[in-house]
Amino acid sequence: MHRHRELCARAVDPLEIAAGLEAHGVTDRAAARFRHRDVFALAEEMYARVPRAGDDDTDHASPSAADGVPGVPEVPRGWALFALLPGAVCALAVGGIALSAGAARLALGLGGAVAVAVALRIALRYGPLRTSARPAPSTRAWTCFLLAYALLGDGLLAGAVAGGPDELWTPSFAAALALSLAVAPAIWCARLFAVRAGGRLGASRGLDEFAHAVRPLLLGAVGIFLAALAALLVLSGAVLGEWGDAPGGVPGGASGAALGDVSGGALGGAGALGALLLLARLLGAYGSTRAPALLLGAAGAAEAVAVALVFAGRLPGCEVLAEPVTAVVDVWGPGAVPTLACGIAALALLIHATRTLTRASAHARPGDAL
Repeated sequence: MHRHRELCARAVDPLEIAAGLEAHGVTDRAAARFRHRDVFALAEEMYARVPRAGDDDTDHASPSAADGVPGVPEVPRGWALFALLPGAVCALAVGGIALSAGAARLALGLGGAVAVAVALRIALRYGPLRTSARPAPSTRAWTCFLLAYALLGDGLLAGAVAGGPDELWTPSFAAALALSLAVAPAIWCARLFAVRAGGRLGASRGLDEFAHAVRPLLLGAVGIFLAALAALLVLSGAVLGEWGDAPGGVPGGASGAALGDVSGGALGGAGALGALLLLARLLGAYGSTRAPALLLGAAGAAEAVAVALVFAGRLPGCEVLAEPVTAVVDVWGPGAVPTLACGIAALALLIHATRTLTRASAHARPGDAL
């Protein structure tokens, strides 16, 4: 690294370093002396370890416990408090909705949604989950759709399967509140992963050693988040009375035990959605945006198709279209649809993350937030 420091400093990717090394006569045999399988593996580690030209020291360290640790991006002071904003704003909005009625309730709902979106943008932009590239419009659109389905989708699907909907159904405020509150542990877990992985980057002697050390860190961070999200879902449901059989505690009140079952089934769907959104944003923070965009779209499309098939089954001769979704809802409830859609997508993203975020190059150049 000392001999080829100038090459590493001006390189824009590991392939440029590999080409330069080969031009200087470094072969796979020479790379094996440094315990790497080939020149490309050696170049990837050199790219991860040597700062590039134009990078400041603050680009690779934070003013806190991460000082001097390569691969750990700086975050603004107060980022941990910014993470609490979405949950606090959503709690105020849900409380206001519960105490209002009529047009005021609708206005508070719309205003609260906008306020939560602004708070979420602040928390993500000034925290460890900020991204170096602007998300694609399709990614944002599918994310909004998935959140809207978590709020309204189970009630719509349950009403459609029952032959309606004949009346307005109660939104799942507990799912919305829990997901908003879960932004804080998601950001804290992302920071924990970044700091610990940055420390491993400086201590590891090879790419394989680094990957084996970082993989448990990633799975541990995701596991901590899922445990926190599960606790928040149970707590939010208990406070709002949505996960039980009696729907009376839901803001606005519901008319029938079926809606209580709908809300209870949303527990698994909201948990799977939270895992999917965390993994998608975490991958985006490290520069991987294509897989999250595809899987967010796949999960959203699956939910939309499920509802569409139920309505399509009402057409003459098309009853067979609704049978698969109706069977799933009859056995496991409407919450099974988002649980399956988001759960499968989250599992695929987790597998992708264990391959992508365990590479040294993923932690080499943290981007600046937009």
